[in-house]
Amino acid sequence: MPLILPIHNISPSWGDNCFIADNATIVGDVVFGDDCSIWFQTVIRGDVNKIRIGHKVNIQDGAIIHCTYEKTETHIGDNVSIGHRAIIHGCTIKNNVLVGMGAIVMDNAVVEENVLIAAGAVVLENAHLEAGYIYAGVPAKKVKALSPEQFKESVTRTANNYVKYASWFL
Repeated sequence: MPLILPIHNISPSWGDNCFIADNATIVGDVVFGDDCSIWFQTVIRGDVNKIRIGHKVNIQDGAIIHCTYEKTETHIGDNVSIGHRAIIHGCTIKNNVLVGMGAIVMDNAVVEENVLIAAGAVVLENAHLEAGYIYAGVPAKKVKALSPEQFKESVTRTANNYVKYASWFL
């Protein structure tokens, strides 16, 4: 059974057709849309500020989503894949983004649409990632431009696969 806790009388909420793994933790002011999946050992802590997550978002095993008290909220758009053990903290990630395994996105960073963040990349505080690129490294830098169609195919394929995987558990 997932650990789902209210903080200050605010409970997490979610839409239709969502899978939450038995050992996931979701706390406080967290809202996510339809067709989302929260995988094993994931922690989403809306205890110090709000977290808003769109539709068809998958947050893979061991990922952490958090924010900063009275400073930064976390906003994640639609059709986003957050890779295994990634850390998303007090930032904005727009639609059609793939955050690779073990990547970190820091406070006040803005990730535009159609971005792929490579595994292990570190997106520094206040960074602005331009649409249409792959970013990699520490700190994350533009590596390669791809067309919106290429990003959409890659990111949409991953997001659709995770909707399918989640259906196996529902």
